[in-house]
Amino acid sequence: MRVTRRTFLRTTGAAIPTIFVARNGLAYRQADVPPPGPAAAALARKLPRWRGFNLLEKFNVGRHGPFVEEDFAWMSEWGFDFVRLPMDYRCWTDPADPYRLKEEVLKHIDQAVEWGQKYKIHVSLNLHRAPGYTVAQPPEKLNLWRDEEAQRQFDFQWTTFAKRYQGIPPQQLSFNLVNEPANISPSDYAKVVRRVVTAIRKVDPERLIISDGLQWGRDPVFEIADLGVAQSTRGYDPMPVSHYMASWVGGERWPRPTWPLKEGNRVYDRNYLAEDRIRPWKELEKRGVGVHVGEFGAFNKTPHDVVLAWLGDYLSLWKEAGWGWAMWNFRGSFGILDSGREDVVYEDFRGHKLDRKLLELLLRS
Repeated sequence: MRVTRRTFLRTTGAAIPTIFVARNGLAYRQADVPPPGPAAAALARKLPRWRGFNLLEKFNVGRHGPFVEEDFAWMSEWGFDFVRLPMDYRCWTDPADPYRLKEEVLKHIDQAVEWGQKYKIHVSLNLHRAPGYTVAQPPEKLNLWRDEEAQRQFDFQWTTFAKRYQGIPPQQLSFNLVNEPANISPSDYAKVVRRVVTAIRKVDPERLIISDGLQWGRDPVFEIADLGVAQSTRGYDPMPVSHYMASWVGGERWPRPTWPLKEGNRVYDRNYLAEDRIRPWKELEKRGVGVHVGEFGAFNKTPHDVVLAWLGDYLSLWKEAGWGWAMWNFRGSFGILDSGREDVVYEDFRGHKLDRKLLELLLRS
């Protein structure tokens, strides 16, 4: 697929919404952003309680391949109905030309969307690494929040998907814009979101759009509550429980966790999760914004009994809130299959090692 920067700008108009200062320091003219279609609007106000997993086949350009149909089949067999695909845009983007995409790789994503339809699983596409922003290493050369060129490339990525999947109902497919924006002001983030939402809706107003919360998905974004866009939170707090011994966050420095967890005079327990991780997002929900938990889970070095107790509290709170979720991950060190834990008696499941206790906890929730 060959699209030049010039033809992309000509066809999209590179529209940038007008901004003006008003209440709370920043407000936008609603007319600048096209409204969602009726079906997408209804879903964004109240998301179904979709439950499932993250699939990582396109997570990193250094090691990526096609998605696996068995993953969809097994999830469906167990009763799950949601997959999030956290993806690295470099997997299908020509490194010499960011407006030239690799059709053979895009077909892998097409296949995942088709399997979602086949197995009645909602598919949510996510740019885990987007032009100009990532939580991973190495960092992007451009800055999505500051650089016009990064924003043009970001718009191009999502309008490409919008055109490619136009007509697929929003009940079956959503766009989760960018993974875990952090260290950015709400106003700068809102500017980029409003711009890309405008670009997507010019192509397909019926596409369900989901925004991660700020500060790595932890904090709701009230500045975009008027957009008809749902929002996604996380279930990793407290990090010394979920990421114990995880080298990429310095988890080796934390002592072996318990649940509840006590640090000095502070106790982290179910009440803490309810007040700190649920209540702010319920306030967002009152503004007519649907909420979903896009990632949660614990690294395989956290004691298994601690994982089950901690997740049991989270899952019960999400159930009470009426929120769906997507575990990180399905197969791998956080997942229910082939997680590599040393304190689990695994069950053989079609050639894979199944954490039956963790699966049963999810199924009860």
